[in-house]
Amino acid sequence: MSTSQQADPLIGRLVDGRYRVRARIARGGMATVYVATDLRLERRVALKVMHGHLSDDTVFQSRFIQEARAAARLADPHVVNVFDQGQDGEMAYLVMEYLPGITLRELLREQRRLTIQQTVTIMDAVLSGLAAAHRAGIVHRDVKPENVLLAEDGRIKIGDFGLARATTANTATGSQLLGTIAYLAPELVTRGTADARSDIYSLGIMLYEMLAGEQPYQGEQPMQIAFQHATDSVPRPSVKNPGVPEQLDELVLWATEKSPDDRPSDAREMLDRFREIERELGVHPQVARTAPTTVIRDEGGAQTELTKVLPSAITGPMAAIDDVDNASRLRTEMRKRSRRGGWLFALVIVLAALAAAAGWWFGSGPGSQVAVPDVSNMTFEQAQGALAAEGLVAAQQDVFDFDIPAGTTVGSEPGAGARVDKEATVTVLVSKGPQDHVISALGGLPADQARAALEGVRVTVGDDQQIFNGDVAENAVIAASITPRAGGDAFDCTPGCTVYEGDSAVLSVSVGAVPDVAGKSVGDATAALNAKNLQIAGTTEERSSSVEEGLVIRIADKEDGTPWRPGESVTLVVSSGPPLFPVPNVVGLTLAEAKDTLAAAGFTPQYNPLWEPFALIATVVAQDPEAEAQRVKGTKVSLDLSATD
Repeated sequence: MSTSQQADPLIGRLVDGRYRVRARIARGGMATVYVATDLRLERRVALKVMHGHLSDDTVFQSRFIQEARAAARLADPHVVNVFDQGQDGEMAYLVMEYLPGITLRELLREQRRLTIQQTVTIMDAVLSGLAAAHRAGIVHRDVKPENVLLAEDGRIKIGDFGLARATTANTATGSQLLGTIAYLAPELVTRGTADARSDIYSLGIMLYEMLAGEQPYQGEQPMQIAFQHATDSVPRPSVKNPGVPEQLDELVLWATEKSPDDRPSDAREMLDRFREIERELGVHPQVARTAPTTVIRDEGGAQTELTKVLPSAITGPMAAIDDVDNASRLRTEMRKRSRRGGWLFALVIVLAALAAAAGWWFGSGPGSQVAVPDVSNMTFEQAQGALAAEGLVAAQQDVFDFDIPAGTTVGSEPGAGARVDKEATVTVLVSKGPQDHVISALGGLPADQARAALEGVRVTVGDDQQIFNGDVAENAVIAASITPRAGGDAFDCTPGCTVYEGDSAVLSVSVGAVPDVAGKSVGDATAALNAKNLQIAGTTEERSSSVEEGLVIRIADKEDGTPWRPGESVTLVVSSGPPLFPVPNVVGLTLAEAKDTLAAAGFTPQYNPLWEPFALIATVVAQDPEAEAQRVKGTKVSLDLSATD
């Protein structure tokens, strides 16, 4: 036994009257892990003991107990089982299943880069275990190669839920940001929050490292790496390893998107895609047969303390060194004995392995699970019956859906074909129809901006109705009308409204004011109107005292009173000169009376000025123009005068 082993006071100690400590496996910042014998059940276990200097720290004690509770809630063949948790004096401990083997970190250190077969075998198992955690509402928060265990019998498990939290308690602050920085999701770096999608990011980084042989971000200081996580995009692993298939490239990019909303929602969704990739590549996980080798770890994680037997199909051959645990000694002694009866012993081992595999398959493995039936396009009651027939419990969740009518099922979570434990709860997604959206005021907005706002919420916008309007800027919205997808009358959305996805809209858009053609010649007016796509239907004349004869006065009003639209025809009103008025009859009036009458009517009297002194007695005997003749105002009327008898 090594000096470090002998110096450890726990070696040989009986913990809590039940667990006999045999040897130390590993030492970390929070606890030391030993291999021990459970004297009550006569089985070998892993004993995780909190460091003494942390025993008074309530935060670390809470995390230690939290790990036990989090892992104990999971019953999955790819999660390290926790059997017990307790306190012996001031010593807090966890009891877990003992898995002789190595970690994924040790395998990466040995091989640097894994083969596609190795990657598929390990990732399939890790995703399965993490999917069970996410299904139970647990976020691991510290996914990294150090926490992936490769057992000697080919089992692959994820462990160390020391940072795990329920998904409802996903805020981390200060000292809680304890996950290895190389695998930390951007939201943990920038906001200190984590959920199942944060585990997905860590998985993506780990998958990149398995395929490329190195981590995507390098730096001398942890903050340099953290900054890259928060600002840079993870490259394709095929840049470092051209042998990586495109499907795995895309999976890495999907899992490591900067925004959590752009990643798989949880490990189940990523596992479903991963298994599609397995089928596309024709590569499937392999349960490896074991090849003996020894691994010994010292306090720094180097291999110096305990014999492990590694799965040869995963790790490849490694040189054996001295054994230290009882099982290894027994194997050594057996090899020294006569080989007589070796074939019989091998047969027994094979049968035992088959029996164990069968027991696991039908007890807790895929054989104990059922496939989720397809429950889409049903009523909830029909879906509930279909799930009950498979021994599953249905829970309804209403969701918006653009295509599926309200009250009809969209699908389920987990999806059709996924295998779950019997009596598990399956969420049935029931459509509540298209989603509604509140649209702010559209009147006065640029037409393309209004169209984008409507199309952004899946409202179909028809061709714009172009209208001449001098009060609204050119290419701006005058009015907006919405026709409901479900039928019914159109309604006005100019000041804003609530719409549903699938509704349709028509925008009335200003093309500016009708050109002002008053005072222009007919030719010039025609050219100006044609430039705005208005045609000339004809002309009509009208007297005008302000517009010169032959020039345009205005455009005739539209008969129905609606605004003009491009492509329509207009009529020009052309001036025929000033208006005519009847000349008054002044014959028989005195000169003074005739002058006043003509002036009041707008005409100018014309006579011999010698008659002016006799205006009160001189009489008009004739006039030119004659009475009632039509003349423009200002016309001169010539008067013939005579002295009164």
